[in-house]
Amino acid sequence: MNTAEANNRSPELKSQTFQYLTDAADTPVELVKLAKQHEHAEGIPRNYARAAELYCEAAGLGYDEAQYALGWMYANGRGVPRNDSIAAQLFGMAAEQGHAHAGKMIRFLDDSKESVLPECIQSVAQNNLIDYSDKPYFDLVQKLAPRYYLDPALVMAIITVESAFNAQAVSHKNAQGLMQLIPETAERFQVKNSFDAEENIKGGMAYLRWLLAFFKGDVTLAIAAYNAGEGAVERHQGIPPYTETINYVKKIQAQYTKPTHPYQPDIVHRHAVIALSEYE
Repeated sequence: MNTAEANNRSPELKSQTFQYLTDAADTPVELVKLAKQHEHAEGIPRNYARAAELYCEAAGLGYDEAQYALGWMYANGRGVPRNDSIAAQLFGMAAEQGHAHAGKMIRFLDDSKESVLPECIQSVAQNNLIDYSDKPYFDLVQKLAPRYYLDPALVMAIITVESAFNAQAVSHKNAQGLMQLIPETAERFQVKNSFDAEENIKGGMAYLRWLLAFFKGDVTLAIAAYNAGEGAVERHQGIPPYTETINYVKKIQAQYTKPTHPYQPDIVHRHAVIALSEYE
């Protein structure tokens, strides 16, 4: 990165991705809600800079409403220096996810001058190695992922490798559905019908969110545990030496390159104590 690019970044929007917010906002939806309170002085003092930080945090998780709101902040110079190029990029990202108003905003902007996105959003722009928009269940994953504080691209990568989008898939170990939940995991996360696409995805996301919290945001360990069980990963202090798990991790990483992911520290403690699962 050259000096000019570095200087274009807003210092107040440096990445906070792996700092759990003291405002106690757990999900992208809640981050945006809190940001709007700061932006519009709803019950708290108006603070445009803080609103921009929170929007950027949620936008970096792939939430289209946050991308749109942050784009609006850049288009109007609220809390950040006005920058039509960054605003247009953010509106474009939101529009790609189907945001109703984002596409309309781009035509009002002069995006002829290139600018670097703030750090907290760059990971979304740079890590979309695969376009899943034409894949089955893409819209459903986009809708549900923010509720579980998950990057939709990671969920789509797991569904691709686990079941190739076959909602009726059953493995030799009786893992079922899109995210291949074994009956014990389905019961653990209150999934009654693993062959129902939405229910299966919700259960898989709940488990993935739990694993990311358990392994403190380490994507490699979390996805290894998704395949082999968190107990096996703990016992081997890393990826278990199982051919299936090693290959599984490689397949996911070929589609999803981020080594770390935001996590909710208290998620693990909110569940009852559960014996660590083991790979069989």
